[in-house]
Amino acid sequence: MKNRWLRIAATAAGWAFLGLVLSLEVYFNEKAEMSWSDFVGVAIPQFGRAAMWACLAPFILLLRARMPLSSGHWVGGILFHISFSFLVMATFYLGRIEAYIIFFGPLPSGGFWRAAMLGFYGHNMVDMAYYWAVIAFGYGGELQRRFRNEEIRAAQLESRLIEAELKALREQLKPHFLFNTLNTVSVMVRDGRNEMAVTLLARLGSLLRMSLDGNHRNETTLRVEMDFLERYIEIQKARFPDRLTVAVAVEEGALSVPVPWLLLQPIVENAILHGVAPKSGPGRVEITGRVEGRSLHLEVLDDGPGLPENRRVVEGTGLANTRERLAKIYGDQSRMTVRTRSTGGISVEIILPCPP
Repeated sequence: MKNRWLRIAATAAGWAFLGLVLSLEVYFNEKAEMSWSDFVGVAIPQFGRAAMWACLAPFILLLRARMPLSSGHWVGGILFHISFSFLVMATFYLGRIEAYIIFFGPLPSGGFWRAAMLGFYGHNMVDMAYYWAVIAFGYGGELQRRFRNEEIRAAQLESRLIEAELKALREQLKPHFLFNTLNTVSVMVRDGRNEMAVTLLARLGSLLRMSLDGNHRNETTLRVEMDFLERYIEIQKARFPDRLTVAVAVEEGALSVPVPWLLLQPIVENAILHGVAPKSGPGRVEITGRVEGRSLHLEVLDDGPGLPENRRVVEGTGLANTRERLAKIYGDQSRMTVRTRSTGGISVEIILPCPP
């Protein structure tokens, strides 16, 4: 309601300003031609002119919608509005003469039509310009609405794409991860490590429950993301006993920062599969997180063989998808860097904006 009254006040102020401009123009023209001029006498008809256009504008906008300029292959529409703008100008001009006769008596220059012929001058044609200005305003508003609707549709499409990618990411996680985990459980059962197998199944159930609970969320906090990651790492440690070490150093202040759901899991999975698994000995993965100024800095490091010659092989397993998600969600406000460490292995650094 408040915005509606603000729009009404702004519109009224605009038309009042037009009346003032018209009054000043006519006043100074008369001042230049004569030694004196009555501003009030000049302003009354000019403010009346502005009031007339304020009343006519909605009707003209409706007429534009009913009879667009493109009607009749543009010829019919343009000719119609030229004719109607001339009719409006002529009606207003003749109406002013009739009003003068009603309020001030007979014209000194003769009859009605003689006065109309003698009193017409080029400035009266400005009313046709006002008519076309209202037409242009209507088309400008229509273009603005179309542009805004396109932006809304693009944002909705972007959101649906992000949701679809997240869903695909979850579906990608479940099949091969379930297969590998269940295979590990079966090996434990065959080796008689039943208690460890039960523990691993419980961890798997907890991980899948968290994944299902987040099905309708595209964003979570880093704390929830780290809880999910902790359960994932526990299962991976069971697959690589005595070979996988994971060190986590995330500052407390960073845990409340919102991040995309399932942001770190593909990166950690990439570090384990391409950094730890190929090694014959033990491997180490480090996860760090901190807030610097208005940015969240996350980094996942491994001590594996590093980037291969064909870098896309590594990025195709999860890093490229993560890079695309960040670009769609944050645009230029985020950055993801993948590099080979001087001591061996890969470093994946992600920088995200922190909300104020």
